[in-house]
Amino acid sequence: MRRHFFLVCALVVLMVMVIVGGLKLASKRGQGPAAGAEAAGMQGSGGESAGGHRGGRGGGPTQVSTATVQARTFTDSIEVLGVAKGRQSVTLTAATTQLVDKVRFTDGQFVPRGAILVELKNTEQDAGLAQAEARLVQAQREYDRWKALGQKGFAAKSAIDQYQSAYLSAQADVAVAKARQADRLIRAPFSGVVGLSDIAPGALVNPGAPIVTLDDVSAMRVDFQVPERYLAQLAPGQPIAAHVDAYPGVTIKGRIAQLDTRVDERTRAITARAEFPNADRRLKPGMMIRVSIARGTRQGVAAPESGLQVQGDSAFVYVLRAHGKGTTTEQRPVITGLRQDGFVEITEGLRSGEQVVADGLNKIQPGQPVRVASGPAA
Repeated sequence: MRRHFFLVCALVVLMVMVIVGGLKLASKRGQGPAAGAEAAGMQGSGGESAGGHRGGRGGGPTQVSTATVQARTFTDSIEVLGVAKGRQSVTLTAATTQLVDKVRFTDGQFVPRGAILVELKNTEQDAGLAQAEARLVQAQREYDRWKALGQKGFAAKSAIDQYQSAYLSAQADVAVAKARQADRLIRAPFSGVVGLSDIAPGALVNPGAPIVTLDDVSAMRVDFQVPERYLAQLAPGQPIAAHVDAYPGVTIKGRIAQLDTRVDERTRAITARAEFPNADRRLKPGMMIRVSIARGTRQGVAAPESGLQVQGDSAFVYVLRAHGKGTTTEQRPVITGLRQDGFVEITEGLRSGEQVVADGLNKIQPGQPVRVASGPAA
């Protein structure tokens, strides 16, 4: 009985599978033409799109901006790097170990030459000076008295010389005491601007420990090295220009103040020192400065730097050509020279008056029709 039950179940499952398979096959046959048409439509659409794209490259003009190649003045120059520093710069330190009594400056303050910046505790030095001055007064009195006796013939010359020596020694003691007292006053050795400092009353300073920086920034100095082959083109007083990254597009005018007396045997370069006025204090000591030394000017064919395409060691521009009623482009190799103010010198490959594509190089191909977006730019 159980065997017959399993047999019936197996037949039922088989019949269900046959029926389901037949339904699926009928469904596919019914959708076949529509699916094929849809696939064909998609392929046709893709082909048309591809054909349209190819047609766009071949026939649809691409909008670009152009520039006219013209003669331009280029300046030959020597470009070097240097670091700015003040006309005078110093880090002030103490000459002795002592506690700070008073701080007489504020960070960033301009101070005149000789101004007292820091006072160290000087109680002992004041007492030493008073003691030395008292001994000097006593020594002077005794010397004056013996000198007067000697002039009257009542004192031996040896005694007078002895008191004179004591008097001179007392004078020297006063000078030493004043010098020790002066070591407790830290003064500005020249006029300038003090930097940032953490010094405060009560702090203990040691000899050689930095207290504050002082810079004369009324003019900035820049030392830079120039290859010796350009030595004949350098002279003290020669005008130069400089640029700094902090002020893009700003040209700073200066002059060569001095040339070193020797050429470095290792680098075959000579050190030159330039000075730049800095009345507005925009330049700061430590700034990296690009110095440009003019060597002369010349006229050359110029194209906009944005219209130059570089591939490896080769450079190209796209030149506009009349093609029937439209305009196409020609990729032309060029040889470049100097680059200045957004223009590049073309030494070979272009003539003055030709028009080149100035923008949108990544959208065009050689021989592709183009449409000028605006009038030719000079």
